[in-house]
Amino acid sequence: MTLLGSAFDAASPEATTNRTAMLEQLAEIDAVAAEVVEGGGAAAVERHRKRGKLTARERIDLLLDRDAPFLELAPYAGYGSQFKVGGSAVAGIGIVEGVECMIIANDPTVKGGSTNPSGVKKTLRMHEIAIQNRLPVISLVESGGADLPTQKDIFIPGGATFRNLTRLSAAGIPTIAIVFGNSTAGGAYLPGMSDHVVMIEERSKVFLAGPPLVKAATGEESDDESLGGAGMHARVSGLADYYAVDEPDALRVGRRIVSRLNWRKAGGPRSHSPKPPRYDSDDLLAIVPPDLKNPFDPREVIARIVDDSDFDEFKPLYGSSLVTGWAQLHGYPIGILANARGVLFSQEAQKAAQFIQLANRSNTPLLFLHNTTGYMVGKEYEQGGIIKHGAMMINAVSNSTVPHISVLLGNSYGAGHYGMCGRAYEPRFVFTWPSARSSVMGATQLADVTYSVSKASALAQGKPFDEDGALAVRAMIEKQITAEAMPLVLSGLVYDDGIIDPRDTRTVLGMALSAIHTAPYEGADSFGVFRM
Repeated sequence: MTLLGSAFDAASPEATTNRTAMLEQLAEIDAVAAEVVEGGGAAAVERHRKRGKLTARERIDLLLDRDAPFLELAPYAGYGSQFKVGGSAVAGIGIVEGVECMIIANDPTVKGGSTNPSGVKKTLRMHEIAIQNRLPVISLVESGGADLPTQKDIFIPGGATFRNLTRLSAAGIPTIAIVFGNSTAGGAYLPGMSDHVVMIEERSKVFLAGPPLVKAATGEESDDESLGGAGMHARVSGLADYYAVDEPDALRVGRRIVSRLNWRKAGGPRSHSPKPPRYDSDDLLAIVPPDLKNPFDPREVIARIVDDSDFDEFKPLYGSSLVTGWAQLHGYPIGILANARGVLFSQEAQKAAQFIQLANRSNTPLLFLHNTTGYMVGKEYEQGGIIKHGAMMINAVSNSTVPHISVLLGNSYGAGHYGMCGRAYEPRFVFTWPSARSSVMGATQLADVTYSVSKASALAQGKPFDEDGALAVRAMIEKQITAEAMPLVLSGLVYDDGIIDPRDTRTVLGMALSAIHTAPYEGADSFGVFRM
């Protein structure tokens, strides 16, 4: 039998401590999530409703199939910046007429839906996900274009928004724009570069320049409707393919467009009636300790997310700091790599490289569960070849062509973050738990290194060393790195696709795997040169 056992005791003092800490972290995340949901705030939402308009989230709800799930992505974009958290857009994967689609909705309650630097990052990430997974893109447009005071951070990178729409179309991936209000300047190119365009009578206004700018530039007098109204675009310019009478009608038309796409998934789950895990997902709140210096067994996590808690472990007695093995999740086959004791040694790196090769031979997606402080250092390990073995693992990750998903459970530091397929290695999706931390190294270690280097430098130059000053700098650096390693900070920079409640991990991964299987994929048949 390959069913995972469990030594976890939910009533133990350790589990109680872990659960309390995780719930406190989730409460902090939930407080920020409430800010995201409120958009531009109560006053802005009320003003929007008085105009007879739906909010971005209400538009998405009406677009989706009844009771269909919506996997919101990058909800915390812009956290810690001068902008409203959320990137002035709501985005994610939802099911429309049975088709998984990437939905990107401008939030007009946040500065009229204008795009800010965080929104650009978020939108480009959504396009990347859509291209990789061949997801039709539905843009729910109501945007004043670029947030002009921050144009220097938007104009140049933001051009990729329009490039991506044309590349999606060229790749045969449908793009649909439903215009709900003003779509000005750069916002006008969203419908202009989409395959299908829906506009609303007396609501949609699409123009490169509004009447005031036209008058200033050319002296021409014009009004909104004749310059860019839905009626004009439906009857004169031809930009509007469909003419709706109101917002619900426009969303109905959008659904009909999707129903006529004749869109098919490349593959489905091996089992259409997968068995749930044998252990309670609520236990996932209590497995990771608040002090990440204390190890935890990732098998306890695996047992609560894979089908029937059934896991074929690969090389269980070799390189035991890394757990590898095969399972199914919501019927989809996966290979799993999970850090067991933080540090990666040469055996773990070699084991990972072989496992990744095998996954590519069998066309099996890979799930990386992070809790690593990096590759082991020291004379013994340097002489034993840790650099070349770590490079072997990173080589395998870099050149693997099966889909990857990463979930940061605990630490994800240094080159270990790279070897476990961090953001730079282009996993299809990256999610974090509230307990996760990620930086070049641990905050204490980084501060210690800075202190030691400054002291050694002073002594080498024969200069007096200010011990008190150096200790103050060391404390400041440790505090800074601790703050920068937090999940909300990383999520605000769109370095992940969302912070998830541990109890939702199986559901989120199932939705991600389903989206992945919309596109065909094939394992790599060659890798870079492995140093042996």
